Amino acid sequence: MDDADRQVLRRCRVRLVSELQVAPLWDVLLSRELFTPGMIEDIQAGSGSRPDQARQLVIDLETRGRQALPLFISCLEDTGQTSLASLLRTSSQAAKRDPKAIRPLDPIPVVLGPVDLKREELRIAKQYPSKPIPGKLTSEVLGPEDIGPGGLSDVRAQRELRGNADVAYVLNADPCGYCLIINNVTFSLGLSTRLGSNVDCEKLTHRFRLLHFSVEVKCNLTSKQMVQALVELARRDHGALDCCVVVILSHGCEASHRQFPGAIYGTDGCPVPVERIVNIFNGTSCPSLGGKPKLFFIQACGGEQKDPGFEVASPSFEDRAPGSNPEPDAAPFQDNPGNCDQPDAISSLPTPSDIFVSYSTFPGFVSWRDPNSGSWYIETLDRVFEQWAYSDDLQSLLLRVANAVSEKGIYKQIPGCFNFLRKKLFFKT
Repeated sequence: MDDADRQVLRRCRVRLVSELQVAPLWDVLLSRELFTPGMIEDIQAGSGSRPDQARQLVIDLETRGRQALPLFISCLEDTGQTSLASLLRTSSQAAKRDPKAIRPLDPIPVVLGPVDLKREELRIAKQYPSKPIPGKLTSEVLGPEDIGPGGLSDVRAQRELRGNADVAYVLNADPCGYCLIINNVTFSLGLSTRLGSNVDCEKLTHRFRLLHFSVEVKCNLTSKQMVQALVELARRDHGALDCCVVVILSHGCEASHRQFPGAIYGTDGCPVPVERIVNIFNGTSCPSLGGKPKLFFIQACGGEQKDPGFEVASPSFEDRAPGSNPEPDAAPFQDNPGNCDQPDAISSLPTPSDIFVSYSTFPGFVSWRDPNSGSWYIETLDRVFEQWAYSDDLQSLLLRVANAVSEKGIYKQIPGCFNFLRKKLFFKT
């Protein structure tokens, strides 16, 4: 879809979400081959209400090729939604006459600074940054003398943060929440068996139970079964719980995306986009998890590139165990060039809060797994959680994981994350 049509959709999105009747559209969208049956099933399964389905349909429409907008307008006319069809057609014609008419609104920068400080107070604040001003909020920075690495002051400081609901999520419930582990080992359509994945699964089942989660394991799910399992989890009542964890162990690939990169394969060889998985748990689809942390740990390749690394002064001595032969969790990039112009990596909606997605590898690169000891990422994650979860917050834990994994192997790997948490997260130990 070209940029002018995309901007037309975005300018009209509020009215489309408000008025669009999606039920009569499904058959027409299929007959025009604008959407596939799987895409429609995903929209219906992940978005319960009509406005949510309308919103997701409009978002997905942006990826359906250059003729998506005129085809969608004709679908609206075929289903009697002539006012919306007229709105889109008029806006599209106006855009062709004057492209500036539909350009994105330029954001206005906002400068944040001291509020209601008098001239003398501003002088004091500049001259003595650490000196508190009576009646004003101040920040405090702890230096090395306050927090020693691994020392008593470090533990004490972390404990104080853990108990402060203003800066850390409260995980008092027992169990803290549900932890769903999807472990895909055997596949069809040429994808290799993921030897060592059961080792990963057993480690994480044990680890998250120790962290006071109610753990459920589902093995060898097709793409549709994966979505169904995730939707079923999102629709539970999480009101008495404080957190939710989803772990997916599978093959993966690159995928067109707007928010979260990558896709995860079901055992049928069909990919499920990571952003689709994450959005099942947004505030609308899963209101009982609103304001609570939702954590996703993805052990899968982000693509097919193998990273040989670069030479540094202190090379790693932890290349690989004797006799081991690491395998990648990679599969080819999946996209339909006939129906999609290009990936759109810019989210057009506010990013959901309280979401944390941890990837085993950098987007586009393979993720290594040992057939005997399991994947580098999960093996390291389990070890770090065992040693440091009592004191470190989630981000600090995963920095330790990233550092340790980066030192492994002849080919290299670096885990990363998308963090939209509002507070620190300390596991209950």
